[in-house]
Amino acid sequence: MALLPSKSLVFTVRRQEAELVVPCEPTPHECKPLSDIDDQEGHRFHVRGFHFHQSNLSMKGQDPAKVIKEALAKALVFYYPFAGRLREGPNRKLIVDCTGEGVLFIEADADVSLVDFGDELYPPFPCAEELLYDVPGSNGLLNSPLLLIQVTRLKCGGFIFAHRFNHTMGDGTGLSQFMTAVGEIARGALAPSTPPVWERHLLSARDAPLITYQHEEYSHNTSSPENGTIILADNLVCRSFLFRQSHISSLRRFVPHNLRCSTFDILSACLWRCRTKALELDPNEDVRLICIVNARFKFNPPLPLGYYGNALGFPAASSNIGNLTQNPLEYALKLVKQAKTKVTEEYMKSTMDLLVTRGRPNVKLARSYIVSDLTRAKFKDIDFGWGEAVLVGPETCWELISFYIPSKNKKGDDEIIVPVCLPASAMKNFVKELEDMLKDEPTVHADI
Repeated sequence: MALLPSKSLVFTVRRQEAELVVPCEPTPHECKPLSDIDDQEGHRFHVRGFHFHQSNLSMKGQDPAKVIKEALAKALVFYYPFAGRLREGPNRKLIVDCTGEGVLFIEADADVSLVDFGDELYPPFPCAEELLYDVPGSNGLLNSPLLLIQVTRLKCGGFIFAHRFNHTMGDGTGLSQFMTAVGEIARGALAPSTPPVWERHLLSARDAPLITYQHEEYSHNTSSPENGTIILADNLVCRSFLFRQSHISSLRRFVPHNLRCSTFDILSACLWRCRTKALELDPNEDVRLICIVNARFKFNPPLPLGYYGNALGFPAASSNIGNLTQNPLEYALKLVKQAKTKVTEEYMKSTMDLLVTRGRPNVKLARSYIVSDLTRAKFKDIDFGWGEAVLVGPETCWELISFYIPSKNKKGDDEIIVPVCLPASAMKNFVKELEDMLKDEPTVHADI
């Protein structure tokens, strides 16, 4: 584990006025309900992400902002719901009013080069609020643009593509699919290679709802707050950690030879255990690890290729804190593996039924840690003509969730960057816990 150093880079961004980009051809004006997985409480926010692109000699003289804006207008013909606005119907049901009003687009320039960000790009990114400007009055859930894109040109000829995306419209896989379509059209395609599929009824509750799982990941009482510890937002520190293949191999020494596990399994178990120990919570309390699982292929037949809505399950592993922190890593690892196996077609149907019968509750946040694997979302493969991104990741770190961000070193070896946000005292404990588990591996120290 390498603790990546803090950044103090400061630069100036000059923005043009935000404009609305509309589909370049007429599109249907209709109302399209979201699925019951889409419009749950936990999706009712905007996701913010950054794509860092190098200069490319073959694109010399081309303006990335102009190229992307024109491709966006063409892609919206196929993905026209993104150009609409959300309305809320009875029982909080969200519906897309396909008005064709468009998505927000900002063109900008920064007096900085990609190399100035250093050898490693990772959250939290410097000057993030300037690289993705929140246009006043644009970030509401309802009656607001569903997508905002800012393209910031850099001195070196590279650029930063930043987006703010209404999560109810789709998950990481769906957003990646849309951005891939924009990239294909930017490179000359007439249509996306994967046609978009709406079909949100496939993830809507049954006519006779039937909850067949316990669903301990969801709040069962929407009218009263949860009991238990929630991290206080005071004195929070956001840091990123780099895990090389050698670090994952080192963690595997804690795993019995007959226990098969993925990189996600062992990394999640390690982070959950170290984070829980670092927080020094009451050992008699219970804690949860919520895994975000892509359920597209859990259905029979699988969801159609091109489905770009949310298809996520949130299975939870839970444990008494004392058991989690005092037992070997194998204990946490088995809980993570068991949680992932919960996500089946019936589990997803039961989830939909729970959401509509209980007022679309949020996942439980008290005593929870959420992990989301972005290594398979293919964001890095998105190519607007300048090649794939050097790095793609969320804007910053969040208190209760860590994203697994794919990266490569100079040799081309796969690595994983994990942003973590904790109170300052807990962050020191967290680093020590990780170092103790990886004491045979070199670490990079930095001030916390």
